[in-house]
Amino acid sequence: MNKLERRFYLVDAQVLPEVFLKVVRAKELLASGEARSISAATRAVELSRSAFYKYKDCIFDSENGREVITVMATLRDETGALQSLLAGISAAGASIVTINQSTPENGAALVAVTIRTDTMQMSPEELTEKLSRQRMVVGVHCGYNL
Repeated sequence: MNKLERRFYLVDAQVLPEVFLKVVRAKELLASGEARSISAATRAVELSRSAFYKYKDCIFDSENGREVITVMATLRDETGALQSLLAGISAAGASIVTINQSTPENGAALVAVTIRTDTMQMSPEELTEKLSRQRMVVGVHCGYNL
């Protein structure tokens, strides 16, 4: 399987090793604000930080269905570049949470768009590929959030 391809399975939580359940619980503590840091969250669920980092991007609560990712793009400093990027994200069915853009330097600006993927009609990898074909996009990649 290609390293960029991700494959998911729906598995009953009762058969999962305890480490995965602790990772999910630690992520919930962080998301709710009950834990202010990864160290605090992992201590609360009696999990090593290394195990948390190893599995945090590999297990998600399917009941939640609201995975959040960040699309990082470098855009040409041209009128309509940001609008075009956002239109591409919206067309994929993603829900935009936040938008941050740096001041353009040397003809380009970095943009970070945080999105919810639960309503997307394509994978984050497919979205990245689609956005990278836009004329005003210099480069783009997706990063998974906690």
